[in-house]
Amino acid sequence: MSPRAGLDKHTLVLAAADLADEQGISEVTLAGLAAKLGVRSPSLYNHIDGLKELRKLLAIHGLEQLQTAMEASIDGISGDAAVHAMSRAYVEFARQHPGLYETTLRAPEEGNTSLEEAGGQILSLIINVLADYELGEEGGLHAVRGLRSILHGFASLKNQGGFGMPLDLEVSLTRLINTFIAGIRCMRSGEERW
Repeated sequence: MSPRAGLDKHTLVLAAADLADEQGISEVTLAGLAAKLGVRSPSLYNHIDGLKELRKLLAIHGLEQLQTAMEASIDGISGDAAVHAMSRAYVEFARQHPGLYETTLRAPEEGNTSLEEAGGQILSLIINVLADYELGEEGGLHAVRGLRSILHGFASLKNQGGFGMPLDLEVSLTRLINTFIAGIRCMRSGEERW
């Protein structure tokens, strides 16, 4: 069977990303994708090896899009301003692309080099932003984990409507990031108490 004109791997990934954002990642199936594209499911196999490959490609695409958003947010700034801007970009990406964001959360399987590389690019970006705080290699990795946990928690609660109180969420996020920055400054100065 020859591939349908205008249909390629990139088109499949973009359509799957839309489907994930519209209906959730659990709804990204080959049948659902084929219906969205107006083709029969078997024709998708001309471009991908199955659902597992599609989800891997979707995760890579999600990581690349998240990295692009975070990089754009810190252009020309550093230090505290960069941490705040990058954090806002992360939370906003999760809001705009909830399904695609969900694909970025799993650690890649060992040997999945393309997914490891995409995740590594984001890790490097965050490490570079946090380098101004002189945390050392191990301290920097702990700080990345901490920031990722904070941002994921905030973004997830925001996306699920978990903030019911009438408080400005931007103020909450700013205070949360300020607290994180104060904490990593303590790590640098050796004042950590845990």
